[in-house]
Amino acid sequence: MESEGDAVGENTRGFNQGRYDSVAKLEAYEELKSEARAIKEDAIERLPELLDELEETVEENGGTVYFADDAEDANRYIREVVAGKDAERLVKSKSMTSEEIEVNEALEADGVEVVETDLGEWVLQVADEAPSHIVAPAIHKSRAEIAALFNEVFDPEDELETAEELTKFARDRLGELIEGADVGMTGANFITADSGTIALVTSEGNARKSAVVPDTHIAVSGVEKVIPRVEDLSPFVELIGRSGTGQDITSYISLLTPPGASPVPNFEDGDSALAGDHEGIGAGANPDREFHLVLIDNGRLAMRQDAELKETLYCIRCSACSNSCANFQSVGGHVFGGETYSGGIATGWEAGIEGLDVAGGFNDLCTSCSRCVNACPVKIDIPWINTVVRDRINRQADGNADWLVEGLVPDEEPGGMDVQKRLFGNFETFAGLGCALAPVSNWMADLSVSRRLMERVFGVDRRRELPSFQRTTLKKWYDERGPKVSAPRRQVVLYPDLYTNTMQVDRGKAAVRALEAMGIQVVIPDVRSTGRAPLSQGMIATAREHAEDVYSGLALHLDSDRDVVVIEPSDLAMFKSEYEKLLPERSFRRLAEHSYDVMEYLLELAEEDGGPGFEALCSPDDGRSGEVAYHPNCQQKTIRKAEFTVALLEELGYDVVTSDVECCGMAGSFGYKTEYYELSMDVGESLKGQFTAPETRERTVVDSGTSCHKQLESLLPRESRHAVELVAPESR
Repeated sequence: MESEGDAVGENTRGFNQGRYDSVAKLEAYEELKSEARAIKEDAIERLPELLDELEETVEENGGTVYFADDAEDANRYIREVVAGKDAERLVKSKSMTSEEIEVNEALEADGVEVVETDLGEWVLQVADEAPSHIVAPAIHKSRAEIAALFNEVFDPEDELETAEELTKFARDRLGELIEGADVGMTGANFITADSGTIALVTSEGNARKSAVVPDTHIAVSGVEKVIPRVEDLSPFVELIGRSGTGQDITSYISLLTPPGASPVPNFEDGDSALAGDHEGIGAGANPDREFHLVLIDNGRLAMRQDAELKETLYCIRCSACSNSCANFQSVGGHVFGGETYSGGIATGWEAGIEGLDVAGGFNDLCTSCSRCVNACPVKIDIPWINTVVRDRINRQADGNADWLVEGLVPDEEPGGMDVQKRLFGNFETFAGLGCALAPVSNWMADLSVSRRLMERVFGVDRRRELPSFQRTTLKKWYDERGPKVSAPRRQVVLYPDLYTNTMQVDRGKAAVRALEAMGIQVVIPDVRSTGRAPLSQGMIATAREHAEDVYSGLALHLDSDRDVVVIEPSDLAMFKSEYEKLLPERSFRRLAEHSYDVMEYLLELAEEDGGPGFEALCSPDDGRSGEVAYHPNCQQKTIRKAEFTVALLEELGYDVVTSDVECCGMAGSFGYKTEYYELSMDVGESLKGQFTAPETRERTVVDSGTSCHKQLESLLPRESRHAVELVAPESR
């Protein structure tokens, strides 16, 4: 899988860090997000009513509203307007909706010169390329590449080289083109139904010029951009720049209520700067101005009726999901995107507008690492939308093969489903077999003939080291060993997650020892895996079956007031997040509220009055390495549990350096797949660089998740261990 070059990674990571820095200045960031979310929920719920109100308002202002069913309908109307003005040139500000309907191509077929006035869009127009990022369309191009392009195409008198020279050249040239334009076209970040006000958020001011310099303004927007009132713009103005590019506020925020009363500039008559006689003209009465608002459905109203895709319509196109996505940072939007939209939220847009086939072309690049969830300013559950689309793609496979798998596979999925997804989605079954037959199973799996066969049939990359299954699982070990604590303070359930129970048994043993050192009696029940593996493959019905079984297996313990302690962060995230979609609300709440990260639980126990305190756990004074390089799991960060590991380690006296990468690149089965192995390793390079730097290369590497552990083994020459292994006492 090809990368779009270093510029994409550098710029998206820069935007992402800027977001962190900017939102940190907000005292009520989460409240702002909740407010913005509530406004969008309300607007989409009342959309038909708001569209009627907006139409009435715009017409009272002197403009015209056209509701377009689809791209063809929208382009037909726009072409008629442009033809009616005998227009030869239309200038345009950046608009993803206009990209979606391909209006440039439609107008150019009529002989109209279309000029993009956003610098990035203009660069791509000159280069004849498509945008690769919804906010910074030319993000994949370096300054040197743009200079070479301009020098070749425009052959300036003096060669262009610096950023200042390039932007001045573009500004002068675009200024001349805007002056001579007959029609201006903009998009709309938001449109208020109460006043017909269009909010345009830009970095260059070109949208305002495109709207007000020509006498005719066409605004193209999806119907989902309508919000009730001007006052509702406030949280979005606070959030959109911070979320997208890390700016506290964008350079230009234009609130236009077209057609308005502002006079039309006159660039042809040196004696008069303004066209026409404007004395006494009031709002909406300027005869020199014409305004058309084209509101486009193109699948959006059907999405509004779709319980799973509906949330996509809350998107404000800020690009935070792209910037926070480790895979996007590597491959860019030309790979991680469809016909128009790119990044994590693109799956929802492309599935709703273009169809599942287009969405399916890049849907698997979302690994559900969930780093976009907290980044989204309107709290869209983007990984869930990707999972739902993956599930629908699975289910549109050939249903004639259902009889072939009925009763032969342990899942609830259709017969024609991709075999690679079926393999990884049923990992619980394979892990059970692997443990039962270990160590023979491990030996056989590593044979070169086995690896070639797995690669050919299932797409398991032979370059990736396979996990080793343990003959004695954690559950079996504990059943034979029994509890080693007398007069326990209380009992807790240690959830035997699939990975700890079958492969990383040592970290499970360490968790038992650490909890017992704190006076806790551990109970390890016989319950199945959370369903994380099938959910990651879009196998929602199978994941739901797991969730129901897990809840049934834990309900008696919850009834007995036992907390549930979880070692694997991706499984704790299931309890805290995804189970909301898979279980009845009451069951979800009950399990979520009583589930804890193992390091979080140990920290709370150590701080309790009357307990054994931090002294019961191991510190650098006990001969443990005191300098730690810690990589938290991505889902652990999303549910805000990573800080507990750092806090506990630091309380015990460890010196902790924490990686700041969003994801290690492994992401469960993603890094095992032949088609994504190289991307997985490319994403991991950032983590490798941080843990091989002079200040960290001698530190003990500590992780939290199974995927991270495997990736660190591949990236580094030294071992990695779970944090609980560092603090747990030796064998009891």
